[in-house]
Amino acid sequence: MIRSDRIRDILTEVFSPSALEVIDDSHKHAGHAGAQPGGETHYTIKITSADFAGQSRVATQRAILAALKPEFETGLHALSIKANS
Repeated sequence: MIRSDRIRDILTEVFSPSALEVIDDSHKHAGHAGAQPGGETHYTIKITSADFAGQSRVATQRAILAALKPEFETGLHALSIKANS
């Protein structure tokens, strides 16, 4: 399974989002730190979930990063997060 599908599955299971977009931006970072020849290292996440209501932006981002910890341990290098409740 490719990383974007795993990210989508994890975020769907943990946050039950009403909207979710996972964009592989790896091609934009070729030659930069953390970039790998096969890609799957840099992503943008656009997520809307009622779970984020009342949370600060920092708390929301920490929750997302914690959910994706296994992906960071296996090669995910950078994540841009755009989250809404």
